[in-house]
Amino acid sequence: MARTVFEKSDAITRVAEVFRELGFEGASLFEITERTGLSKGSLYHFFPEGKEGMAAEILAHVDEWFVREVFEPLERDEPRAAIARMWRTVDSYFRSGRRICLLGAFALDETRDRFPKPIRLYFRRWIEALDGALVRAGVDAVTARALAEDIVGSIQGALTLARALKEDAVFGRTLARLQQRTDAVLPPHRKS
Repeated sequence: MARTVFEKSDAITRVAEVFRELGFEGASLFEITERTGLSKGSLYHFFPEGKEGMAAEILAHVDEWFVREVFEPLERDEPRAAIARMWRTVDSYFRSGRRICLLGAFALDETRDRFPKPIRLYFRRWIEALDGALVRAGVDAVTARALAEDIVGSIQGALTLARALKEDAVFGRTLARLQQRTDAVLPPHRKS
């Protein structure tokens, strides 16, 4: 039996998990209503543009969260603290490898052609924000750019690998190695 939803954020959260599990193409309206417990009426009330509108709003919601919790701290906060926060925040958000990246999943199939701009901007901003934090922390520009790309790519790959192997610990081990690699290139911290 479908339940009534009073908050759009509730619907966004529930539908996002269906897209994470089934992908955009696999998430039929029937599957969405069955798995979320939301009625068709509730879904169309919150998402009058249908499934494509649901996905667009969910991608925007995920992006807003990452802007607030990861990208902006990397861009404005003390770089070492922001990078340390990124490791913790990413581990928490992706539930230590048990939750896939929806933007990453959408980038892997034909869904990327439906939402190319938000997917591209999400990854580009993450790389650029991390690159900037590394440079501000004293890493040379060439090394910082390569490391930022490797980190974002490795996080996405570790999420895929953890899911494929059904071994969540792959994600944690990857984050630990990335953190060690980052710490190794950071110049010694100067005390003021």
